[in-house]
Amino acid sequence: MLTMINYAMMFVGQPYIWGGNNPITGFDCSGFVQHVLDSSGMDPKGDQTSQSLYYYFKQEGKELNFIQRGALVFYGRSTKNITHVSLAIDTARVIEAGGGDRSTRSKEDAARCNACVRIKPISHRSDIVAIIMPDYPSFMFDDTINDRVDEHITIPFI
Repeated sequence: MLTMINYAMMFVGQPYIWGGNNPITGFDCSGFVQHVLDSSGMDPKGDQTSQSLYYYFKQEGKELNFIQRGALVFYGRSTKNITHVSLAIDTARVIEAGGGDRSTRSKEDAARCNACVRIKPISHRSDIVAIIMPDYPSFMFDDTINDRVDEHITIPFI
């Protein structure tokens, strides 16, 4: 699990770009989560919104009533109106692509509003509607692999 989270943390500071899904051009919230999930083979293929990620992992994961490392945290008005997704890095913090909106279309836009991949306290938003733990492969929970590259982790060359 820490390997995936360490991989996610490599992108802190990358710009938030609406519709973005890669480290070269930038990420939006769901593009960032999909990119990180892909590193563990857990990405549902195709361009997913935060709402569609919720529907997918509701079927393929376990809903939680507490924050746990590796859980996907969904935000919005209800589970039928999800507007944001982040990844819990521990019980108190999430990593997310945030700070922008549909008008954040360039790196200059992102810089103007300080929109980027960032680490925030869980409490930074009050609109959590669901927490889901994906059904990660068992190797993801072996904390002894933190310092080695596992063959299941894909790290693109940037």
